[in-house]
Amino acid sequence: MITNEAVIVLENQCNGVKFFDSQYSDQFARDGAKIGATLNVRKPARYVGRQGPGLAPEDQTETQVPLVLTTQFGVDVQFTSQELTLSLDDFSKRVLVPQMATIRNRIDRDCLLQYMNTPNMVGTPGTPAANLTNLLAVRQRLLEMGAPDDGQLYLLIGPAVNTTLVGGLSTLFNPQTSLSKQYEDGILADVGGLKVGIDQNVATQTVGPLGGSPQVNGASQGLTQGWAYSMNLLVNNWTAAAAQRLAAGDIFTIGSGATGVFSVNPQNRQSTGQLQQFVVLSNVSSDGTGASTVPVIPAAISAGQFQNVTQAPPNGATINVAGSANTGYGQNLGFHKSAYTIAFADLIIPKGVDMAERKVYKTISLRIVRAFDINNDRFPSRTDVLYGIKGIYPELGCRLTN
Repeated sequence: MITNEAVIVLENQCNGVKFFDSQYSDQFARDGAKIGATLNVRKPARYVGRQGPGLAPEDQTETQVPLVLTTQFGVDVQFTSQELTLSLDDFSKRVLVPQMATIRNRIDRDCLLQYMNTPNMVGTPGTPAANLTNLLAVRQRLLEMGAPDDGQLYLLIGPAVNTTLVGGLSTLFNPQTSLSKQYEDGILADVGGLKVGIDQNVATQTVGPLGGSPQVNGASQGLTQGWAYSMNLLVNNWTAAAAQRLAAGDIFTIGSGATGVFSVNPQNRQSTGQLQQFVVLSNVSSDGTGASTVPVIPAAISAGQFQNVTQAPPNGATINVAGSANTGYGQNLGFHKSAYTIAFADLIIPKGVDMAERKVYKTISLRIVRAFDINNDRFPSRTDVLYGIKGIYPELGCRLTN
């Protein structure tokens, strides 16, 4: 009964589970999983199509994205014999709700950290979003990247942006029916084609130290056919010294005009008119000559079924990093529900304890294990979840910086 109640409380509280694509893997239902176990999430094939009556068969290319169960998180408590005599309602209120709030907060924070795997960004670094134009820019970018306009476009914003937006939108709506909630609660609802919610776990990205005038080092980088989740981009012309240049989560564009690498709509493969943004996957340092290898999402694919850019990065094209060196900016996160996947798996059920139970509610698998301390007449108990989060379609996410 306690485990059933706990997993329901957790699911009801967790924004990430509600808004992300949430999955439960029964692969480990019998033996249990461990940190580091990998699930492969299959992505559907994509086709170019043909014009006219001539047959033009295309390869059936299905891709997979590995989702690693990276996080086991839990809360440990001790119960006295007297506490265990409480009714389930009292026990839930006094013990389970605060326990699940701690677990929810960790899951929610990890979900919002997916901004670090999200290459699209709108807004002006250092300037809080304050009007409808900012929200429409998020929606525009998501639609340009091929997100379906199916009522599942979300935007999670921090408390500070919520304050400026509610004030900035106050002249646009009459506070009637559902829109009145915006003013009564101070929380935005459905605005500009987005389901907008407030979240205190919105993260801050601190731009790397930078230095120099970085450029693409070598032509024909990326792919002309096929598919890849990420790529390594060779860059030079940093300040000639061995030092950190970029931080994981930094965003940059490549070139401008004729040297610009522009994004394309994945369905019609026409340029969006926007420079493709690339997100840095790990901290990057230059060597003594000012050269570096930068791991990024997405891989630049300039033709074929999975084309996402107008051209391969030209040799010598400038690297334009968003924001100022060593400066932090809020990273509110917009996305289509399918952009990110959070997957839960079953932890092993140990033997030789007072009690052990594992329950699955919707997509969350939660385990509670209880032992008995005979010396102190206490019941130490641990509550755990095991999960992993991955940007399966990171192009269907968009950061709103402030």
